[in-house]
Amino acid sequence: MTNNEEFNDEIGHNHIFTNVNNPLRSDAFDLSDEKKIELIKKDVENILHTLGIDLTDDSLKGTPNRVAKMFVKEIFGGLNPNKKPSSSTFENNYKYGEMLVEKNITLYSTCEHHLLPIVGRAHVAYISNGTVVGLSKMNRIVDYFAKRPQVQERLTMQIVKELQNVLKTEDVACIIDAKHLCVNSRGIRDIESSTVTSEFGGKFKDEKVKREFLDYIQLDTKF
Repeated sequence: MTNNEEFNDEIGHNHIFTNVNNPLRSDAFDLSDEKKIELIKKDVENILHTLGIDLTDDSLKGTPNRVAKMFVKEIFGGLNPNKKPSSSTFENNYKYGEMLVEKNITLYSTCEHHLLPIVGRAHVAYISNGTVVGLSKMNRIVDYFAKRPQVQERLTMQIVKELQNVLKTEDVACIIDAKHLCVNSRGIRDIESSTVTSEFGGKFKDEKVKREFLDYIQLDTKF
């Protein structure tokens, strides 16, 4: 193994990310979804064939196409900016000035180092400065950024940045508590451990406000 390959493996095994944005080529969306599915299907066929799998078996013959569609349409669908959820905002006419928390948002993502699932919960909060967003939009934003090859730190930051842009305020926070199957099912195979990441913006950097958020979601972790 060359030194460069050793370095790349070291980054992957230690789950280190090197870019705050998802690394995409400039031609990432030149191909249609249908063409991507066609090409990925052939690649999956080759992988399974190399492993010695009999793809003529009734249970397996449709697997390459199912996997290709899943990659493009589902678990990596968040790479496509055309699928970004629209986030309509409304005036805060009722003058609610306290913290709004959407907790226990179910999160499914995929580790970009081993392409294994990340499963957990996201807790998102903001303090309105005159604008509010529909509750379901917060869930959709989490889901959109989760549906790509990810690292948890980047995902946490992207959720906060997007809501800051939508709400025109820095007062947004996100905490994610998730299990990584690249840790739980391979490597060290520690099925109990989970990873907690956080991003606090604006007023949430204040210890009192931060503590209120943590109390709402009943999380004892100190940040």
